Amino acid sequence: MKRIQILDCTLRDGGYLIDSQFGNTSIKGIIQGLTESGIDVIECGFLKNEPHVAGSTVFNNAAQLRPFMPKDRKQASYVCLADYSRYSIDYLEDYDGTSIDGVRACFFKHERYDVIPFCKKIKEKGYKLYVQPVDILGYSDHELLELIDMVNEIEPYAFSIVDTFGSMYKEDLQRVFFLIHHNLVATSKVGFHSHNNLQMSFALSQEFAEMTQGLREIVIDATMAGMGRGAGNTNTELVMQFMNRRYNSGYDIDSVLDLIDNYIDGIRNRCEWGYSVPNFLAGSYSAHVNNIAYLSTKAGIASRDINYLLNRLSATDRKRYDYNLLEKIYMEYLGSFCDDTKDLASLQQLLDHKDVLILLPGHTLESHRDEILSYYKEHHPVVISVNLLSTDYKIDYAYFSNKNRYQYWKSDAHFSQYKKIVTSNVTTAPAEDQYLIDFNRLVKCGWEQLDNSGILLLRLLDILSVDHIAIAGFDGSRHSGNANYLQKNMEKLRNTLNADEANRNIKSMLEDYMNTRQSQCDINFITPSLFEGITKGEHHV
Repeated sequence: MKRIQILDCTLRDGGYLIDSQFGNTSIKGIIQGLTESGIDVIECGFLKNEPHVAGSTVFNNAAQLRPFMPKDRKQASYVCLADYSRYSIDYLEDYDGTSIDGVRACFFKHERYDVIPFCKKIKEKGYKLYVQPVDILGYSDHELLELIDMVNEIEPYAFSIVDTFGSMYKEDLQRVFFLIHHNLVATSKVGFHSHNNLQMSFALSQEFAEMTQGLREIVIDATMAGMGRGAGNTNTELVMQFMNRRYNSGYDIDSVLDLIDNYIDGIRNRCEWGYSVPNFLAGSYSAHVNNIAYLSTKAGIASRDINYLLNRLSATDRKRYDYNLLEKIYMEYLGSFCDDTKDLASLQQLLDHKDVLILLPGHTLESHRDEILSYYKEHHPVVISVNLLSTDYKIDYAYFSNKNRYQYWKSDAHFSQYKKIVTSNVTTAPAEDQYLIDFNRLVKCGWEQLDNSGILLLRLLDILSVDHIAIAGFDGSRHSGNANYLQKNMEKLRNTLNADEANRNIKSMLEDYMNTRQSQCDINFITPSLFEGITKGEHHV
């Protein structure tokens, strides 16, 4: 028996990214390939109280996994994870050697007393029991020792250190391991499951292997290509390479590389995971990844904003996700009230009953330049750019409601030459060359991208009673990648909304604007847009 085992949990933990829909061919191929690679333990998916759907790695019982088991198991062991609150162990038949060999019992701290009978039943049914307490750093030393005492009575196959929020440093791992090691029954292995928010997963896995020599048999969790929500997990291929180099373990890395090429890279074309600054912040605050995903949908949010908002949450609130609470603190943060009476009156006098051309930063500003310039010549509009400065077009006012864009263009040599209209979420500092508008006057809740700058400007122009609005460069998102803006520096790499979701968001906000606006001024798109039908009374994108 190896002192160090590698457990690949791609089909389970990686499944969060795709709702566990790998497809039957991929599931079978991944299990077969991992078996051939010499991986010690393969986590095949979840056990849950819901019907198994073809192509999913969510199962209701062990029998449903039999079609995926290889004829030659070699030295591999096969497990599933059962979340205590989401699975009745009565669905699981007794172990017969034809399906999975073990069950990983996952539970929250407040469930630790109730989970013990659940764990006992797993062992009584003949399966290897892995005890997986969520968020090990959320336990005090006393609480952890209490849990270990209860677990010792059932002598699990393994007890895992689960770094749920990717918050561990070396000293945390050392402290928790030695506390467990000195108190856990000697026959149990100690596992380590980490997330890569702080870019520490692989380093900590190496540290775990080294510091446990001569003390314990251990299990290191990993996923191929680090596949997992947010920052992802420890990379299987990295751990295998380390084990081969350091301990001559004999893992076949080529088999895993083939699996990544054949199955994982295709998923990566559709989903993103890996290190990012927001995920770093999640690790720093031990915050649930869903909080980061939700905040990252906001069009104008910056990293320092996320840092501030996570700091506003209590330690308990950070570890769960309450979107209503997030929306509340986000609006409080943005809602810097300002007295815009004077500036609003000045703008109204300047724009009242005027024709306005809005320039947004889509590709059609370049591809339909002739049409735009013809509109200039024929209508002589007041031109307002949105989060954009351009020497290609005459601009009367540069409008900013996105703090990131404002800060970017502030360094431009031509910035001071433009008159600016700025909302109070960007700055509240008065300036001679800018009109300051209360952000709260323009924003409405109910959408993920509630701070979309184009929509906010339309609401402002409605207040100002303009006669006619023409729009250019409001193309809509046609790509899930980074090809939606004329200027590449405006791409938002971490926007978690895909193209279709973003379009639906804007469509809904634009429909709301059309139904609730005070004026009935004409609105025309002079460049192609996914949204032009909405202003004509059509309701599709």
